[in-house]
Amino acid sequence: MGWFAANLVSAFLLPPLSLILLGATGVLLLKRHPRVGKVLVVFALALLYLLSTPFVAETALQKLETLPALESFDSVQAIVVLGAGTYFNAPEYNSHTVNRLGLERIRYAARLHRLTGKPILATGGTPLGSNSSEAAQMREVLEKEFQVPVNWIEEASGNTRENAYKSFAVLKRDRITHIALVTHAWHIPRAAREFEQAGFKISPAATAFTTRYKTDLFAFIPTAGALQKSQLFLHEIIGMLWYRLSPPPG
Repeated sequence: MGWFAANLVSAFLLPPLSLILLGATGVLLLKRHPRVGKVLVVFALALLYLLSTPFVAETALQKLETLPALESFDSVQAIVVLGAGTYFNAPEYNSHTVNRLGLERIRYAARLHRLTGKPILATGGTPLGSNSSEAAQMREVLEKEFQVPVNWIEEASGNTRENAYKSFAVLKRDRITHIALVTHAWHIPRAAREFEQAGFKISPAATAFTTRYKTDLFAFIPTAGALQKSQLFLHEIIGMLWYRLSPPPG
């Protein structure tokens, strides 16, 4: 499935559109099937509340995250950092550049490079067809702003599975198979599985863990930010299921 089709399907499966459609279906059924209609409306509202609650959203994301082991990355041969999207036409930079999520990833990749001296591969293509790949944007920020060199870039991938297989094709030329995989903590389960299936030995290098200062009344008050976190969680669950059902590249 292409990038556009996959994201279109995801839009219908993920909140808020899925909840809007569920509630709208309930409203349309109120006259002919009032009991079913009411159940759907109440269910949609209940889900909206739960998924918009910081406590629920953060707890869900934490289920995907595993705290980093106290291990050294000295044995890895390279650091691979995954793209996370583009900040298009950034007026303050006068160009496309990495988005917020991508910046969190490359910040940690830069830290690992300084600690280990291992070379970096940045992976991420141009799924929206821009003239600047995510990998190129990451390289520019790493080299110009973090003063960290990037040895390889992979610019042809459009999703996590392609990140894995196309990165393996690049690094196998230098006989590199053991990598530190840098991505968000909630993305590690899906990403690590794909990179292992592609042929890599993985040392997870997760960053941006979901944390909470304290649990108080505000953890149960709905927010747009919490709904976004729930969307991330559901996106990962759907992505893992989809990858398990679809065969990897031949």
